[in-house]
Amino acid sequence: MKTMVLDSWAVMAWLKGEQPAAARVRDLLEAADRKEGKLLMNILNVGEVFYLCAKARNRAYAERVLQNLRSRVGTVSATDELILDAVRLKAKYPVSYADAFAAVTAMNQNAALVTGDPELRSVATAERSLKLEWVAGESRHSGFVD
Repeated sequence: MKTMVLDSWAVMAWLKGEQPAAARVRDLLEAADRKEGKLLMNILNVGEVFYLCAKARNRAYAERVLQNLRSRVGTVSATDELILDAVRLKAKYPVSYADAFAAVTAMNQNAALVTGDPELRSVATAERSLKLEWVAGESRHSGFVD
């Protein structure tokens, strides 16, 4: 069973229906539902999705998204060691704090990070242990709900 890590960018693209990312994330979620693969997210990235949804719509919507994710995607806790690894990565590369957690989670799990976030491409080029499954199309989507 293959394990993959979702970042906030991929989840937000799925929620907004932005193709091709939305279709790929949907396929991964459905495969996880069938136990044909395992999806993980760092709890910090789950929190990021929650606050973006609450800001964009309302808290009730964010709670529904959270419930959906937590029923289908495993969460990885932010241990002291993971936090220190993430801040070291953040200090080395121009990525957001949340992106550093997603990247380190994927590296620690020896799993591909599902993303379309351009910031993470440069990290993956430099850090060979970070494998990406690139789900973005040609547009420069920000990953955030309008």
